[in-house]
Formats: sequence, structure tokens, C-alpha cells
Amino acid sequence: MRRYSEAIKADVRRRMSPPNRQSVARISEETGIHVATLYLWRKGWRLEGEVVPASHKDPEGWGAADKFTVVLETAAFNATELSAYCRERGLYPEQVSHWRQVAQNANAKPVRSMAEQKDLEKLHAQDQREIKALKKELQRKEKALAEAAALLVLRKKWEAFCSEDEEG
Repeated sequence: MRRYSEAIKADVRRRMSPPNRQSVARISEETGIHVATLYLWRKGWRLEGEVVPASHKDPEGWGAADKFTVVLETAAFNATELSAYCRERGLYPEQVSHWRQVAQNANAKPVRSMAEQKDLEKLHAQDQREIKALKKELQRKEKALAEAAALLVLRKKWEAFCSEDEEG
């Protein structure tokens, strides 16, 4: 197994990170480092909390983990520090603010208690029974309507047949 220096790893991390965001295939081609090794490094950096997007898409196309990492990294920044951070990574402060708001709203719904959950399950079961009964009633009415239509057609045919007999 080949060992790479920290300088090479740092260069690769810089090339994978915003604003560079070069693809793994391109970095592999240019450095001669196997693609699997690069993916392994990127996975490790992401687990350490580094912002290393899985693609070279624009920041709005990043995954939730990368956006959340940016939110965490910038949580204590003032406006000047945030601006510098964003310039360095090719982001806009408005994007970071939006991502922060989304992260805060993600847990806005209160956690349900067991009793509330059971009540919801009972309501769901009751709704399912009602839906089943309504479907059954709809099928019955559709059959009755089809039968009425058939009788109407037969009646018209019978009247037409009888009127032919009177004429002839």
C-alpha cells in the first residue's frame, strides 16, 4: 500500500473543496492517485466535518451533510468572518443564512408522545376502515347504475320492437 505525504493530501483536499471542487476523476488523472483512494480520503474528511462536496455542482446542489457542515463551521462567525469564509469557498452569505434557517426548521415539529402516536394510529385505522367501506359502497352503486343502464337500453329496444309490430 502506497503512502502519501500530508502535503499531497492537503493539496487534494484543497482541490476537492470549494471553490475549486474538481472531480475525483480529474484529480486522479492529474495526480496519478487511484480513484478509490481519493474517495476514501474524501469520505474520511467528510466524517471529520470538512466541507468536501460529493460533486462539483454549485452549492445549492450540495448534499444536506455538506450544507450542515458549513452551517456548523460558520455558527459563531460575525458578518466579516462569514463574508471572508464565503469568498474563500465560493458561497454567498445569503446561502449560508438560508441553510441555517432550514436546519433550524428541520426540528421545528414537536415530538409526539406515545399516547398521541397511538391516537394517530387509531385514527389512521379508522380512516382505512372508512375508505374500505366507501369503496365497497361505490362498487355496489356502480353495479346498480350499470344494471339500470342495461334495463333502460332493453326498454328502448322493446319499445322500438313493439312499435315495429304495430306499423307492420
